Amino acid sequence: MEITYSQCGDYLIPDLALSQDEQQLIGKYGRMRGRYLKEHRPVIYSNLLLSGKLSQHLSEIDQTCMDQIELIAQQMKVQEGVTEALKATDQMAWVAHMNSIQNRAEEFVLTELVYA
Repeated sequence: MEITYSQCGDYLIPDLALSQDEQQLIGKYGRMRGRYLKEHRPVIYSNLLLSGKLSQHLSEIDQTCMDQIELIAQQMKVQEGVTEALKATDQMAWVAHMNSIQNRAEEFVLTELVYA
């Protein structure tokens, strides 16, 4: 691997850039994980950053979180009896139940995946 440098005054600064295949879209949960690692786990953050695996890690965390929230919410809907019939009869109660389920699922995933 060849590293090139640019001269800035009396200093040589390495030209670091992500390759095109490493640039991935990172959603809400990936950004939250990145911020957590940067503030509370700087060694892990630095190791991932310097090895070029940070973007991949954050993308995987983001996708895993979204999948888990969807799965947990579906299971909670079945367990709590939140159905389309409830939606047809009492929309406000359905919305309240769904918001509660979504918030609880997200809180669980944040605790287990993002802030772990």
